[in-house]
Amino acid sequence: MKILVISDTHGRHGNFDKMLEREGQPDMLIHLGDVEEGEDYIRAVMECPVYMVAGNNDFWSDLPREAEVRIAGQKVMLTHGHAYYVSMGTERLALAASAGGAQAVFYGHTHRPIVEWNSGILVANPGSLSYPRQSDRRPSYIVIEAEKDGMLRPEIRYL
Repeated sequence: MKILVISDTHGRHGNFDKMLEREGQPDMLIHLGDVEEGEDYIRAVMECPVYMVAGNNDFWSDLPREAEVRIAGQKVMLTHGHAYYVSMGTERLALAASAGGAQAVFYGHTHRPIVEWNSGILVANPGSLSYPRQSDRRPSYIVIEAEKDGMLRPEIRYL
């Protein structure tokens, strides 16, 4: 199972389209907020289940603040992350995921890609397709290969 994880597109779809051209249609798409009224476009072009949460810039959105999905039997918490002060670290986020029984948590907000383990929880941020903030400023996203044995294999990719 192939899952694309994105965040912080801020209503811009050029790099989203380039990512889809490169990766093809996945089995699932996850958007971690700051969609900024791009929900309809994203849902229209995807041929798979789409899960989205609201970010701090999704002012008039009906998207949920958080969501849970099951991927290969693993419970995954989805959030934008700003309510957990992720700019100062992922400890609060990992604790919240663990308290909710999740094995992984995916978040956005910082515009910086990261995959790490924190207190036994897989913590992943795809960065931003529109406004990357890491030193090389390359638009980024995550591809997750979910194995039947329950292993989630995330890989940060760049445009």
